[in-house]
Amino acid sequence: MRPRLTTRTVALCQSQDTVSSELAKDPSIAPQQIANKIFGERETTGKPTSLADDTLETASEEDLQQALSCGRWGPTKPGELFARAFHDVLCCLEADPLSGVVSPSLIGSYGTMPLSIIAPLVDLVRHMANVIVRARKEVLFATCSWSPSDAVDLVSDALRELSRRAGERGERIVVKIIYDKASLKQVFHNHQKLDPDFYSGEKVKLPHPNDIPNIDMEVSSLHVPPLGTLHSKFMVVDRKIAIVESNNMEDNPNMEMSTHLEGPIVDSLYDSFLITWAEKMTPPLPTHNTPAHVGGFGALHSEPVAPTTGIDKPQYPTETDPRSQQQIANEGTTFNRNLTPLSPGNPHYDDDIPGEISRMQAMYSSQHGESRVQAINNHLNKTSKSDAKPSISDIQSGDEFTPYIAHANDLVPMALVSRRPHGPMSNSDAFVPQNEAFLSLIRNAKSSIFIQTPDLNATHLLAAITAAVKRGIEVTYYVCLGYNDPGEMMPGQGGTNETFCAKLYKDLTLQERSRLNVHWYTGKDQSKPIAHSFKQRTCHVKILIADGHVGIQGSGNQDTQSWYHSQEVNVMIDSEAICSKWREGIERNQNTFHYGKGSQEDGVWRDEKGHQVEGATPKSAPPISWVKGAIGMGKKLKDKGGF
Repeated sequence: MRPRLTTRTVALCQSQDTVSSELAKDPSIAPQQIANKIFGERETTGKPTSLADDTLETASEEDLQQALSCGRWGPTKPGELFARAFHDVLCCLEADPLSGVVSPSLIGSYGTMPLSIIAPLVDLVRHMANVIVRARKEVLFATCSWSPSDAVDLVSDALRELSRRAGERGERIVVKIIYDKASLKQVFHNHQKLDPDFYSGEKVKLPHPNDIPNIDMEVSSLHVPPLGTLHSKFMVVDRKIAIVESNNMEDNPNMEMSTHLEGPIVDSLYDSFLITWAEKMTPPLPTHNTPAHVGGFGALHSEPVAPTTGIDKPQYPTETDPRSQQQIANEGTTFNRNLTPLSPGNPHYDDDIPGEISRMQAMYSSQHGESRVQAINNHLNKTSKSDAKPSISDIQSGDEFTPYIAHANDLVPMALVSRRPHGPMSNSDAFVPQNEAFLSLIRNAKSSIFIQTPDLNATHLLAAITAAVKRGIEVTYYVCLGYNDPGEMMPGQGGTNETFCAKLYKDLTLQERSRLNVHWYTGKDQSKPIAHSFKQRTCHVKILIADGHVGIQGSGNQDTQSWYHSQEVNVMIDSEAICSKWREGIERNQNTFHYGKGSQEDGVWRDEKGHQVEGATPKSAPPISWVKGAIGMGKKLKDKGGF
């Protein structure tokens, strides 16, 4: 039987009491103390609502209306598919009201998304840096892996510039940074504050307090041993802007994705940060009593004080920026092509999003007579610190790489669909908002499911995807070849991508297999996938789109670690316009659709001679695979990009 929304859950969702609202009354209290007072201690969660059981009862119209009454939708109106997923998400809260890492009444909300980014890691961080320097009160940032890199240098430079600007205004800024750092201390206390001498040292390379005199910064780490990783990646600035992203803070060859959010949904992410931080904040947050839902919007407003350090200024439309991808590409080859990029040690900040888009597109445009593919190859090699040679002749006009995707500033329904960290080795912590959102969209889609993720092997997806294909849904998913394969081969970790997709195809008839399309990530300058072990072209995007209009984007992979152990933060939206631009950006910025299609027999990629990609992990039965996995599991927990 389907779990129902209980009276208790509905009351929690309709209550005005949240962690952030209580903190506003007394900012000296630790958020964890507030959470325990309002919602009680954490309880054990159970199994997901279904293994795609055909007999599962569908939520009634009355059920859906009751669920929708639990959200704060403003002038927006969620559609049926979104409502069904939202209903199923709320059913998780009876066992643990904070299983979604946000106060229940803030799960359902609305907002705008003026910008999405699908690009190499460092290009996402360039936008983060621009948003940081424009901060007026506070910066809250949570991420997973952290190591000295171009990404860290960009953020550190931005903090120094932010301190300079704040000093010119006679103001102070509060900054809180938290990331995953497993240590023996976390066996006894999951949160550990980091000393300035440590976080300003060679292992972290953030600025020392002496270098940012107008910023009050705290840095903390979180890990729930052994497997409860802080895998969330998001930033909240001035309680007006939030960025939800897929990337870690390191150098790697990953293609990544992020979204820039504004409006009331920012209050939800602010609340999530408080719950994630958990400890008392010293000093308190300046915006503790100024929620986003009363503060308006303003992504495209210029920063009025201490403008960009660079002397060159991009040309762009001055109004809201819903430029098409082709317009952006065309402008990158004309008057904006010589804009100096924002780089570590060479700051060229922009005053608003349209300016950022123009400067970024210039980096992808041909220079000095080079071809389009040469320009892309040079940029991808620079960002990945590799020397891969292009294997396609060129990129056609109309198919240019466009990393920054502008959206109209329309209000759309949004919801946070996340999960808390779970340390124990068992995969029992499954009945959580993130997983239910994924399962519900797959279960209730009427035409199509699209997924991109590094790995897809979570146990509950096998039956869910199989059932969707059997009932006539076209399922397409893009995965990365060889991503963390040794770790995925451990017992309980789900197996490699090749192993999992072979199981899917095995359960389908020949006719049904035509509706399951597995593709392997192929870089924009390549004609075939490159195995992850070469560290040249890999993909770390995490996205699911159902029926072309409901999408989930964030930090959550479709693998065992993200489904059952890591803390994740994802946003679900209901917008055909945004989902359409996401798909366009995904196809423009990689060649996975054109060159990465796997076999309709078992999903595995092979060339015209039947050969797999060099470096592909060969099949190996236990115990050989377990030995490889034992080595790989340690690598997955430690290495850069491991999560």
